[in-house]
Amino acid sequence: MSIQTTSPALLSPFKLGDLPLKNRVVLAPLTRSRAGETRMPNPLMAEYYAQRASAGLIITEATVISTQAIGWQNTPGIYSDEQLEAWKQIVTAVQTRETPIFMQLWHCGRASHSSFHENGQLPVAASAVKINGEGLHTPVGKQPYETPRALETDEIAIVVEDYRKAAERAKDAGFDGVEIHAANGYLIDTFLQTKTNHRTDAYGGGVENRYRFLKEIVEAIITVFPANRVGVRLSPNGVYNDMGSPDYRESFLYIAGQLNTYNLAYLHLLDGLAFGFHELGTPMMLGEFREVFAGTLIGNCGYTQELAETAISSGVADLIAFGRDLISNPDLVERFTHGWPLNPPAEMGAWYSFGPEGYVDFPTYQESQSVS
Repeated sequence: MSIQTTSPALLSPFKLGDLPLKNRVVLAPLTRSRAGETRMPNPLMAEYYAQRASAGLIITEATVISTQAIGWQNTPGIYSDEQLEAWKQIVTAVQTRETPIFMQLWHCGRASHSSFHENGQLPVAASAVKINGEGLHTPVGKQPYETPRALETDEIAIVVEDYRKAAERAKDAGFDGVEIHAANGYLIDTFLQTKTNHRTDAYGGGVENRYRFLKEIVEAIITVFPANRVGVRLSPNGVYNDMGSPDYRESFLYIAGQLNTYNLAYLHLLDGLAFGFHELGTPMMLGEFREVFAGTLIGNCGYTQELAETAISSGVADLIAFGRDLISNPDLVERFTHGWPLNPPAEMGAWYSFGPEGYVDFPTYQESQSVS
């Protein structure tokens, strides 16, 4: 018999705008590559999300908004009516467990390859700045990164409209809200940061211009969902996809302050350093963002139960998103509640196995006890 531990902050209910959450544990958006070549949501994905629906909020894996946005194998999309219909099974599986679910909207930008695109078109970005890295996995095997094509000024409105249409389809599929993926070196992040934005038009130069693309996306999406059902994800400390700009602190505090004016559902910050830190100064902490963003803050990346409890109890975070621990522990909330030990971490190779292995086959604590 285990001794129940109390974690009053992390496991306490929370009101996310008008949405009641049963606890403050969030499933982080996690690319799992189970949608196949058609990028179609399926019953296996529904099982995966339903297994983890004791979390207070589910955020889906990054979901591409258009064919141009593709840059990762077997990830799901939300750019066709068939995909819209297929997502409904996942929404239903989660919502019947009284858990809200948000879809994360994604454009890979330069973190892509011409083999993903019709007629071998180059990936697009804010500017023609190549990722400095080992390369990426593509439909034709691992390939070196290519120099992307900078979006023309008159193309930007088309991409903004792709985001709006994706949000519209997400709403029609029954999602409670959407999260705009503006982190980790993908398209929006390349506009936000000086390292990757060398534009000379209205979308480049000072931070006000670099923020313009995200601003237009937010304002397009809140014509579909009310603002309190729209979140934004940022990675101010991140080096992933070769990011990190010397003016990161000034830029991200400005961006967060601007986002504060919309009464958004939340601001989701990768404040942890598990994805790597650019080391251009001291890491940005949640407390800095609390000074400029009055709404709900979600912390993410490398949190343990103890660190999450501290962040919420101290008031710097309202919710904490867990990734790797929720991969290997579908019953993570129950383990936190009762003080049960966690399953061993999943091997990274299993994250993208394309099948049920390493996806829906992790035992709950009670299942493991019944076997032993």
